[in-house]
Amino acid sequence: MRFKARVLEPAEIERAMRRIAHEIIEKNKGVGDLALVGIHTRGIPLAERLADLIERFEGVRPPVGVLDITLYRDDLSEIGVQPRVRETRIPWDVTGRPVVLVDDVLFTGRTARAALDALVDLGRPKRVYFAVLVDRGHRELPIRADFVGKNLPTSMQEVVKVKLRETDGEEGVELWER
Repeated sequence: MRFKARVLEPAEIERAMRRIAHEIIEKNKGVGDLALVGIHTRGIPLAERLADLIERFEGVRPPVGVLDITLYRDDLSEIGVQPRVRETRIPWDVTGRPVVLVDDVLFTGRTARAALDALVDLGRPKRVYFAVLVDRGHRELPIRADFVGKNLPTSMQEVVKVKLRETDGEEGVELWER
C-alpha cells in the first residue's frame, strides 16, 4: 500500500470528538439514561473519550459498554475457520434506554448492521444512535451515522487508517491506496 495523505491530526480528532459529544447531548436532550457502546477495536476508546467529554460538559458520565460483533458478521465464513472472538461487556440493561453505538470508520454499513443485531440480542433499547469518527461512503446497506467527525469521500482502492493513542500508540487518520 502507498501512503496518500494524513486527513486528521490529533487536534482535529479532539475537536471532532468534542463536537460529536455536544451533538449527542443536544439530540438526547441531556444525558438522562444515555449509554455508550464501543465496537471492538477502536470504537471502545472513542466511546470512552465521548463519555469523558460528556461528563466534562454535563457533570454526569454515561456508562460505556464494549461490543464484539464477530459472530454477527455476514462474512464470518470468509474471515477464517476460527475467528477471534473478543469480550462483550455491557453490565447494564440496554432495554428502554438510548444507546450510542460508537465506531471509528463507517464504510459499507455491515459492521453497523452486525452491531445492531448484537445489541438487540441484549435487550430493546429506547433508541439507537450511531457515532463514527470517519464516514468514508460506499454503503452496501441502508445505514447512516447520526454523528460524524469527518465525511471523507474515498475510492474503493483507498483505505482509511485510524490510529488512536490507546490502541496504536499514536494519533491520526490516514488515507492509503492499495
